[in-house]
Amino acid sequence: MAKKSILNVLVGVLSQLIVIGLGFYIPRLIILTYGSEANGLITSVVQVITYLSLLEAGVGAASIQALYKHIGNNDKSKINEILTATSSYYRKTGWYYFIAVILISIGYPLVVSSGFSNFTVMAIVLLSGLGGAVNYYFQGKFRVLLLAEGKNYIEASVTALSTIVNNVIRIIMMLNGFDIILVQAVYFVITIIQIIVYQIYMRKHYKWINFKTTPDYQAISQKNSVLIHELSYLVFKNTDVVLLTLFTNLKIVSVYMMYNMIFGVVERVTFTIRDSFKFALGQKYNNNFPKFVRMFNLFESSYISLVFALLTITTILILPFMRLYTSGIEDTNYIDALLPLLFAAVKLLFNARLSSDLVIDIVGHFRKTQWRSILETSINFVLSLILVFPFGAYGVLFGTMVALTYRLIDIVWYTNSKLLKRSSWITYKKWIINLLVSVIIIAVTKQFDFMVTPHSYTMFILDAAVLSVTLVPLFFIAGLLLSRPDAGMLQEMLGPLLAKFKIRKAGRQY
Repeated sequence: MAKKSILNVLVGVLSQLIVIGLGFYIPRLIILTYGSEANGLITSVVQVITYLSLLEAGVGAASIQALYKHIGNNDKSKINEILTATSSYYRKTGWYYFIAVILISIGYPLVVSSGFSNFTVMAIVLLSGLGGAVNYYFQGKFRVLLLAEGKNYIEASVTALSTIVNNVIRIIMMLNGFDIILVQAVYFVITIIQIIVYQIYMRKHYKWINFKTTPDYQAISQKNSVLIHELSYLVFKNTDVVLLTLFTNLKIVSVYMMYNMIFGVVERVTFTIRDSFKFALGQKYNNNFPKFVRMFNLFESSYISLVFALLTITTILILPFMRLYTSGIEDTNYIDALLPLLFAAVKLLFNARLSSDLVIDIVGHFRKTQWRSILETSINFVLSLILVFPFGAYGVLFGTMVALTYRLIDIVWYTNSKLLKRSSWITYKKWIINLLVSVIIIAVTKQFDFMVTPHSYTMFILDAAVLSVTLVPLFFIAGLLLSRPDAGMLQEMLGPLLAKFKIRKAGRQY
């Protein structure tokens, strides 16, 4: 499990870095080639199509949770029953996906005003949406199995390779002046090839899968409760932007989104790392609870330290980066000393709690905790609505902080008291230790005006690398020194890998 988890992290993070890097370059090239309106059109279409993924939200998480126990016990009969039920759901809702894409493609040109013809807008919507619909219909059930088995690296590898091929071809076509419809068609073609690759892999490695067995619908009966959690999160995630758009001005929205985008990069990396270990904890929970608790304790300590480390580094670097990135832009001021601290607090409260939230997912307490998720969203919306008028971006961030603080206390208590049967102080202590380290580091760097204005991106990257190499180990050491059981568990998990490495090394020397 340790080897598979490490592989998930390495491949997953590398995949995210590739996607993020291309994500910064492609929009600029679209603007230069077809204009800002084209970039706005494609971005808005992708955003709308993304919401269709909610069709999968409930059954995906519910199926993965149901599979953990049977994968841990290698019960292929039960795995087939759950996958058959999952496949049935994907086939049924897959048609809804197709119909929704077609309806959106017809309605979008009538609602959105642009300089493009209705046919062009319709074609862009279809080509952006049909690839996802086909992938959902044919690959959804296989993706669920791979994630439950801990083979995130398979999905990450295919996604990374597809992204590279897709974007390289699109870049070449844009540089040679191809029509925007043909450029978008590349995504659809690559998606079809990606599906073929998945089909070949599954047929080669999973010949035992049988979708004609009796479906176990009871195993995924919590899919609607999971969907409520996902809908609540979707509203929670977009409340700030919607309120700022309605009650302030687009310049404030632009500043907010710039900071949110940068902190969002850290969030994507931490999500990838969290999901890389989820399968191991999920399987261990069902066949060895005492060891699961020990494994989770190590994971929680490491994950909280990592989140604090990355967000501390981001808080220190964000203003120097913003000065470099927005140099020459004079229509609004992007440099704000308070926003990084508020964003850091929001992202810490949300991301560092995900280790506790992970246990709720593994145990499957979706229905029992759904009202808590709804309450969090309600607190955020009401407070942000009240505070947006007098305080703008500061107000909505403060409203989010209050809602997240409530949910953090609630999740940590629920996970420890109800599920792990231990004191919540174990988790709170980790928060306090990492928070103290973070505050001290930020205060010290403020005193020395660390990297006030870097002269180039190369200088910025080098200084950021030095800072990261210094601070990340510092947070981990602080966490492990105060928890000897975690250090012992780490040695126990890495022992077999280190032993294999020493044997191979000795063999090569011999």
